Amino acid sequence: MPSTSDVHASNDLRTRWREYQQENPNTYARNAAADLGVSEAELLATGCGDHVTRLRGSWRALLGELETLGPVMALTRNDAAVHEKTGLYQNTNFPEDSHVGLVLDDDIDLRLFLNHWDYGFAVEQETKAGTRHALQFFDAGGTAVHKVYLTGKSDREAYDRLVEKYRHDDQSPEQTVSPESDADSDEASTVSKTDAENFLEAWAELEDTHDFFPLLRDYDIGRTEALELAEGRFTTPVPAEALRFTLQAARDGEVPIMVFVGNKGCLQIHSGPVKKLKETGPWYNVLDPGFNLHLNETMIDRAWVVEKPTSDGTVTSLELYDGDGWPIARFFGKRKPGIPEREDWRAILDDLRA
Repeated sequence: MPSTSDVHASNDLRTRWREYQQENPNTYARNAAADLGVSEAELLATGCGDHVTRLRGSWRALLGELETLGPVMALTRNDAAVHEKTGLYQNTNFPEDSHVGLVLDDDIDLRLFLNHWDYGFAVEQETKAGTRHALQFFDAGGTAVHKVYLTGKSDREAYDRLVEKYRHDDQSPEQTVSPESDADSDEASTVSKTDAENFLEAWAELEDTHDFFPLLRDYDIGRTEALELAEGRFTTPVPAEALRFTLQAARDGEVPIMVFVGNKGCLQIHSGPVKKLKETGPWYNVLDPGFNLHLNETMIDRAWVVEKPTSDGTVTSLELYDGDGWPIARFFGKRKPGIPEREDWRAILDDLRA
């Protein structure tokens, strides 16, 4: 049972949240939580018993049933980028002996790191277009890792059954969070000259892009540190404007690309063309049917063109990082294992480096 102090705290936050909404009706919950000095999960929990339902943490089972909802919109974001895809949660794989889950629909393509999934809520939100229903999941610190929104083609009855099935016994209007450590942060390590040379030689012998992050762990090297070490050999620094140049070139040349955006708990991937590009304040956007990308250009601290050897030839990407060294987004030419990189995509990045 919540303590008296917890109840008072939740009531106070609920009051502050309502007052904030009246003054800032169009602000997203993530931004409102930051303004109010709490996590988004704590803010949402104040609605439990009303328009929010706390869910119990059988995430593998719950995610495995999302296919019954039909077409939904999957949203994954970090502080600088928001990635939205509409499709089906099908071809899911959640092995019990691994914290990594997969969703491999043609449209919704996810890598789920379930050791960072701690809280979940079903949320009803009133909007100008009517009531919006969503399943929202958070890490231990109360930061959103993934959200699933119903669309006009979703099965609302299946959604209601799912919420009832995974409804938590505790529907109290407060949520205790425990901020995760920054053990995964990109703090620079001390790499000797010999280790750096060995690391670059191991990079040269890569056969699959998926082997790159295990390579970083093996040498205890941070992401941006690795890119700095490889400058002139495998990496080329480029300006933040590289984002616009790359998207515009892909649009104009009708080059299908892959866009990766993620956080600790989820990596979401778009594979296909980009067509409608639009600037809105600090955000540069892709606004296509079934795929939206919103990227805050002011948060791009560093950008690189990166080459990784594979058994199919060199794979080239544009990678964007924030001031803390966290990856904002990565862009590749669309490809499948066993198929060499597209020449038209490589030409875009060659022009970028030039």
